[in-house]
Amino acid sequence: MNDLLELQPPYSIVDLEILDPYLAPKIVGMKDTYVDVRAVDSTGRRYIIEMQVLNLQGFEQRVLYNACKTYATQISKGEDYRMLTDVIALTITDFKLFPERDGVIHKFKLLAEDGEIYSDDLELVFAELPKFIKVEAELLSIQDKWLFFMQHAEDLTMVPESMKNDAPLLQAFDIANRAGMTEEEMEMQERREMFIQDQRGVIEKALEVGVARGRLEGEAIGEARGKLEGKLEGKLEAARQIAPSLLPVLDDASITVVTGLTIEAVKELRHMA
Repeated sequence: MNDLLELQPPYSIVDLEILDPYLAPKIVGMKDTYVDVRAVDSTGRRYIIEMQVLNLQGFEQRVLYNACKTYATQISKGEDYRMLTDVIALTITDFKLFPERDGVIHKFKLLAEDGEIYSDDLELVFAELPKFIKVEAELLSIQDKWLFFMQHAEDLTMVPESMKNDAPLLQAFDIANRAGMTEEEMEMQERREMFIQDQRGVIEKALEVGVARGRLEGEAIGEARGKLEGKLEGKLEAARQIAPSLLPVLDDASITVVTGLTIEAVKELRHMA
């Protein structure tokens, strides 16, 4: 986490709690989202770190809610607000959350209207893995190596040469190696992956149905509109045929009542006559 967030002393993380994703309480309405890691650095700043594989409705609002909740629950009623410390929420996504923005990592803080930073109390950091496209030969920083690891660990059959001298990365590869999983861990992991695939399928199917429904509704609306416009045009044409014979005997207002033509159309016909 120090490498990914580029934390330097005195802001290095000193205490880390990894929550078991199968025991952690689920967030209401989000079936496959957990707050995975909580951490504290040497200054007391708090971190919440999670990974998200599906872009679900309300996801960004929930990230902000979790950060605000972590900030607010640092103190109890009656305690001094000065005891509050900064909260940084890091979210790693397996989808493009900000397709309009360049770069892989994005940081957001509270700003004034002129762009000046108002406060460091809350910071949201997002890492979009699909935007990381560097190959092994292009990995220059330790941050690059961690992003590469998170994106490719399950596909690699051996540790890349450029990472063999980094002890934390070697440990991460060892943890990610399924050969080291117990039968129960393997089964739980497979269930989780099956659930994620099912959820992706539901989303894709919903999109397909939505597109098809939109197409059908558009065709139906277009057909109905065409018929209506055709009928109206027919009535207007009939009115145009009748109107000239009424010009000598009726005023413009009366002709509009009889034919349905607008007053402007009647005036135009009278002008043409």
